[in-house]
Amino acid sequence: MAGEAAFFLPFVLPRVFRPTLLDVFDLTNLELGLAFSVYGVLAMLAYFPGGPLADRFSARKLIAFALLATSIGGLVMATIPTLPALKVLYGFWGVTTILLFWAPLIRATREWGGAKLPGRAFGILDGGRGLVAAAVGSGSVALFAFFMPDDVQNATPDQRANAFRQVILLFSGITFAAAVFVWFALPRRSEASHEIQNTFEPKGVGRVLRMPTVWLQAIVVVCAYVGYKGLDDFSLYAYDVLNFDEIQAARVGTLSMWVRPFAAISAGLLADRFGVARMTMLSLLVFAIGSGVIAAGAFRPGVPVFFFATLIATSAAVFALRGLYYAMMEEGRVPFGDTGSAVGIVSVVGYTPDIFMGPLMGLLLDRWPGGLGHQYVFAVLALAALVGLIASIFFWRVVRPSI
Repeated sequence: MAGEAAFFLPFVLPRVFRPTLLDVFDLTNLELGLAFSVYGVLAMLAYFPGGPLADRFSARKLIAFALLATSIGGLVMATIPTLPALKVLYGFWGVTTILLFWAPLIRATREWGGAKLPGRAFGILDGGRGLVAAAVGSGSVALFAFFMPDDVQNATPDQRANAFRQVILLFSGITFAAAVFVWFALPRRSEASHEIQNTFEPKGVGRVLRMPTVWLQAIVVVCAYVGYKGLDDFSLYAYDVLNFDEIQAARVGTLSMWVRPFAAISAGLLADRFGVARMTMLSLLVFAIGSGVIAAGAFRPGVPVFFFATLIATSAAVFALRGLYYAMMEEGRVPFGDTGSAVGIVSVVGYTPDIFMGPLMGLLLDRWPGGLGHQYVFAVLALAALVGLIASIFFWRVVRPSI
């Protein structure tokens, strides 16, 4: 729950309600992308110091405080701030969700899975995150529909803003609840001193930097994360190209989210049986094919079945990758004591799409309105998938003697 609640406000909200958010905040796609970019810049600055921080201090305290601070930001968002204030808010979230949260989450999960079940541990983490996101996303759509008039298309700006504000407050409240749950649920033993091989060593940063598997893993994360950011476009695609209304488009976003728990957990279980590298290659191949189909302009209004099949397959591949790419550390033989440092390095490289994907998507969608802009977005995703597939093949060749 904590793993997803941290990102409800900055990312799940615009993924499910992108058309509504643009309307209520009076934003273009590019302006929203710039807010994402501010988040990305602050996150990049926070990833690396956040890694060693997670190797030295209690995950319980770091994660709980990060969630509390993030939820407070939701109260600010509920005031429907101006674009400059929204950028500041996204910068604040870039610090709270990364510096104090991300590396502790990954280290705690790796400790839980151990050397024998890394795929299962990270698959269940991301599958659990997906289940929470899908359930809360569906609930938020129902809440939004409850506060909207029966004739959605004729809702006044005030009615739309009020309904959307209730959704923001719901997300903020759940994030606060997650902070409370973490405080009581995360084992206190994580605060005790670990055995010497599990503690932070300053030389570990240099040791990790010299590992080729870490850099190949970082490339895979970049490409997979481009796909994850690209999934934000599904609801707007349904709205612009398939002529869905706002609530129908939001349901498209939640359908993608419901795929996540099944894809991530299944990928984790299969990875422990057949190998993380092999499952990563397969997932990137499916991701490339699904994105390529949409980029080719295969869909028109009135024929949604093929679209939903492609949506489910592409989403499954992307979410499978999210359940796999940190499990790659075990096959890549990263020492456990260096986990935080490795997470920091991989994340600094891997999450650069937080900086460029928002503005890039906004530029493509605003410059070429309608179906063409969306085709360009998915062409970018297909290219990223192919690059990631090449990196995963090299990773597999490097680690093959040990698996």
